[in-house]
Amino acid sequence: MPRPPRRRWAGALAAVVTASVLSLTGLAGQAQAADVNNAMNGGYESGLSNWTCTAGSGTTVSSPVHGGSAALKGTPAGQDNAQCTQAVAVKPNSTYTLSAWLQGGYAYLGVTGTGTTDVSTWTPDSASWKQLSTTFTTGASTTSVTVYTHGWYGQAPYYADDLSVFGPDGGGGGDPAPTIPAAPTGLTVSSTTSSSVSLSWNTVSGATGYNVYQAGTKVQSTTGTSATVSSLAASTSYSFQVTATNAAGESAKSTAVTGTTTASSGGGGGSLPKHAVTGYWQNFNNGATVQKISAVQSQYDIIAVAFADATTTPGAVTFNLDSAGLGGYTVDQFKADIKAKQAAGKKVVISIGGQNGTVSISDSTSATNFANSVYSLMQTYGFDGVDIDLENGLNATYMTQALRSLSAKAGSSLIITMAPQTIDMQSTSNTYFQTALNIKDILTVVNMQYYNSGSMLGCDGKVYSQGSVDFLTALACIQLQGGLAPSQVGLGLPASTSGAGSGYVSPTVVNNALDCLAKGTNCGSFKPSSTYPDLRGAMTWSTNWDASAGNAWSNSVGAHVHALG
Repeated sequence: MPRPPRRRWAGALAAVVTASVLSLTGLAGQAQAADVNNAMNGGYESGLSNWTCTAGSGTTVSSPVHGGSAALKGTPAGQDNAQCTQAVAVKPNSTYTLSAWLQGGYAYLGVTGTGTTDVSTWTPDSASWKQLSTTFTTGASTTSVTVYTHGWYGQAPYYADDLSVFGPDGGGGGDPAPTIPAAPTGLTVSSTTSSSVSLSWNTVSGATGYNVYQAGTKVQSTTGTSATVSSLAASTSYSFQVTATNAAGESAKSTAVTGTTTASSGGGGGSLPKHAVTGYWQNFNNGATVQKISAVQSQYDIIAVAFADATTTPGAVTFNLDSAGLGGYTVDQFKADIKAKQAAGKKVVISIGGQNGTVSISDSTSATNFANSVYSLMQTYGFDGVDIDLENGLNATYMTQALRSLSAKAGSSLIITMAPQTIDMQSTSNTYFQTALNIKDILTVVNMQYYNSGSMLGCDGKVYSQGSVDFLTALACIQLQGGLAPSQVGLGLPASTSGAGSGYVSPTVVNNALDCLAKGTNCGSFKPSSTYPDLRGAMTWSTNWDASAGNAWSNSVGAHVHALG
């Protein structure tokens, strides 16, 4: 959030997305009868035979592996991105599906020399195996293409396994076609909420994907070994099974497990409405309408006071009301206005961070200092909780410790909100996402900032640019499929064009995205595989910029959120 002007993320990831021609089509479909795998040694069981890696950057390892007993490890160094290539024989005027499983640092999969359009796809760092897949068509005289994997400069090593090029036989030989995988084992219920059940199971050798069944009906497909089934009724038992899939077909169903949803929505939140609107209130004058807390529009259910200030004590924060900048607003008036909002059913939290926030929680001592100081502010000013808006990184281990310590002091009514940037929630391996999952049982809502952002990957692996319904829904889908409950996911947008450097969309676009996620209506080209009627709502920066624009944002989005049902 701005301690104006707000930092805009426009780093290497956006440049990479712009520079790469990405053509992702999702998982490889069922292979045709005449299709074969034209790649050689795609499982790296014969070391690096048939493969050439730049600057000695590639080697085979026995762990981690996706299938078999070996996988490729590519280690970028200096100006080398650890590219490993193979020439693959193909037929002219034919369509092929290139796929592989990747893990570790930034990883790319692509093909050149197609005679038509060369394609590639990529994934950010991933702690578990993830399948990438893309299709290409050969030209009229193309008999050989070059497939490749590579990492990215200065990033961690990547791992690749089970690479295949399925299509008409190019005559160059290839790895054997896959057989139908075995049924998954080890299916367990890893966690539950009032509206969702999270499942996990063991990896199946040779599988490229998995289907999740609820009471015998397929409800979800995934490439990983975990899934969260949402939109369930509270205090209800459900039966689940999983199958493994690849180009050869689908396995038998696993042994069934039963998951029972909890009686309450879980997480923090006190007496918040089912669908809530969050607004940031500016404790400074940057040209937006100067407000007292009492003047904040009634559509806002959570008011985040921006911002707390760092102190010289590591991890500790304080709050200094900008009375002079806010027209003589006194501390006593401020406290009284918070009480009045709470009497009207609203929550008021203190926000930590912003663009210039320098709070660092990096060890147990600073975690304790953070919890103690925030709790002291709650007692002094009457805040209902805390908002985490640290835009310069955080330590998942010690931030988790700090928030759990605060929860122990404040009790079950504590409100905890988070406002990560888009890059922070691209993968569950990112520290912000890890923190949210670590405190899922006490977390109220994550309102990711869908603005001041570069292009990002959606949950379908495609790249989306800010400013559209698809950008909001496809990125929210990552959180919804990554383990957060729908009630813990909100959409964060600027209230006007003045509220952010880029990414403003009209309230209509926000409302359409909410409808798409909650009801499956008014979607763009991306439509989520499930609907999430318990979606928490929306957030804006800021109530002040909203007021400057005649409260157009809250009048439209606020009313829409509260009417979601």
